[in-house]
Amino acid sequence: MASNRLGRINEEIQRELSELLREMKDPRLHKTLLSITRVETTPDLRYAKVYVSLLDKQFTKEALAGLKSSAGYLRRELGRSLQLRYTPELHWQADDSITHGAHILELLSKLDIAEDDDEGTDAP
Repeated sequence: MASNRLGRINEEIQRELSELLREMKDPRLHKTLLSITRVETTPDLRYAKVYVSLLDKQFTKEALAGLKSSAGYLRRELGRSLQLRYTPELHWQADDSITHGAHILELLSKLDIAEDDDEGTDAP
């Protein structure tokens, strides 16, 4: 039952952070498209690891530096909106799962797989 609550809290943190990032004025965060892919919170709700995916990988270090410098502001705003006893400390991490998935799709599309034309017919 606790894991269900933790999952809901993770989703709520992800949603709130996504909204807050749209309002940020830090130019390091607006050089490329930034997306929060998932949030993992410790069971005691003291720490949250926030996975961020960036469209242009050359701005990763810059964007993570901008996120780390604004972590205090984002944590305070999360505390106001979430109404939890403890607001988790945010730790930012680059996530390359979208890039990895795109690479796998590219490899699969390069495979030459013959399609069955007789699909659905009962030929002897």
